[in-house]
Amino acid sequence: MSNSSLNEFTRRRFLKTAAKGLAVAPVTGALFNNAVAQQRVPEPPGKKLGYAIVGLGSLNINQILPAFAKCEKSKVTALVSGDPAKANKLALRYGVNPKSIYNYQNYDTLKDNPEVDVIYVVLPNSMHKEYTIRGAQAGKHILCEKPMANTPQDCQEMIDACRKANRKLMVAYRLRYEPYTQNLIKIARDKEFGDLKIVLADAGFNIGDPNQWRLKREMAGGGSLMDIGIYALQAARYISGEEPTEVNAVSYTTPNDPRFTEVEETINFQLRFPSGVLANCVSSYGAGLNRFRGVGTKGWFQLEPGLSYAGLRMHVGYGNKMEERMHGVRDHFASEMEHVSECVMENKEPLTPGEEGLRDLKIMMAIYEAAKSGKTIKL
Repeated sequence: MSNSSLNEFTRRRFLKTAAKGLAVAPVTGALFNNAVAQQRVPEPPGKKLGYAIVGLGSLNINQILPAFAKCEKSKVTALVSGDPAKANKLALRYGVNPKSIYNYQNYDTLKDNPEVDVIYVVLPNSMHKEYTIRGAQAGKHILCEKPMANTPQDCQEMIDACRKANRKLMVAYRLRYEPYTQNLIKIARDKEFGDLKIVLADAGFNIGDPNQWRLKREMAGGGSLMDIGIYALQAARYISGEEPTEVNAVSYTTPNDPRFTEVEETINFQLRFPSGVLANCVSSYGAGLNRFRGVGTKGWFQLEPGLSYAGLRMHVGYGNKMEERMHGVRDHFASEMEHVSECVMENKEPLTPGEEGLRDLKIMMAIYEAAKSGKTIKL
């Protein structure tokens, strides 16, 4: 299936304008001016690694390709698409050599293009495995969108293929590379508000077109949990700094809703961590949810919005006081691509390697099992 057929009003479009439908104030006035002032201006060009972008759907067109303008170590040098007209138009816009436009049939010939160092796989979930493995076999490093794949077995095969080819593999958990999330994690690690007790993580949006691939089990692997709930799961893991030991879950899908004939609408899951931290997480395709909160013995800290492409806001509370904290503004996609480039240049392990994606898939499979069985699932 060509990525060009992806529905325009997808989760990714939603994230770009997440303020709509959410009870979150827009970034205006002094807050807006502060954010603009903190935008990073790239240094003069130095060595840049070349990226082949696989799939030309909404995320690539509206977020990833524009992000290269903010990169110091990364540039787009090839496009892979099943839509030649779209690929040629975007190649002209971004200065990609027409000879470096590929389709899904001749994808493997990327091995002969020395201008491509990294392949960024941005396709329906079920296609991640194939194009990651083929890309690694072509001798390229891989940045793969989340979720990493549809099953833990697929994730392991991707890891094995990249390891065999001696190529880097990173999963595109973009929030791990932006300063608001990084400071949220630091607050938890520093125990600024005492010992962490509770994590609340809510991620959701009201999904649109019932015919889009995200609502097809074979292509998506599941419903809201796989697509948007993975943000809540990630938040619970990186705020706690631990791996869960058991999970409970319940799910609900509106009867006769044409969008949910194959996948779940909403799933609520609870995680227990070794230290005693408990996490309550919600994932939904039926409502707007966009908050990550940690509660400690001396106060609380949160991001709301917590997962949008821009306009993240941090608040902390202690006693009767609440304050907002400002952090630097970075393009999430530029930041994650720069990290991959640094890892390749310096031969370092990525912050979110394939093993991180595999861990999430294993936990999500346990969440589905818990929701289906009504039992606590040990991890």
